[in-house]
Amino acid sequence: MSFLLNCPICGTREVTDFGFGGEIVVRPESRPGERELNAYNYFRANTDGVQREWWWHRAGCRTWFQAERNTSTNEVLWTAVPEITDATQAPVSPVAEARAAGGEELR
Repeated sequence: MSFLLNCPICGTREVTDFGFGGEIVVRPESRPGERELNAYNYFRANTDGVQREWWWHRAGCRTWFQAERNTSTNEVLWTAVPEITDATQAPVSPVAEARAAGGEELR
């Protein structure tokens, strides 16, 4: 079944423009054991109803975002680009790393 999905950057598009990234699951806090890592990577609730998911706008701005969708009806309740709230989650900038190593001339 096809449905519309609202990209937070580009607006509403056909779902075929997007890639499904899976359910949102909580990452393990520390280095997980083998059993915990397998559960994190492979086991999903696969809820019949409302769940939060990752989506990727592959045919547009290429942004990863989160959506809350009813899996029974494909009704999309909201979409948003997640905020980075922890510095450890932020992507590392190669330019910032080079500057920190003494490469002041890099812009």
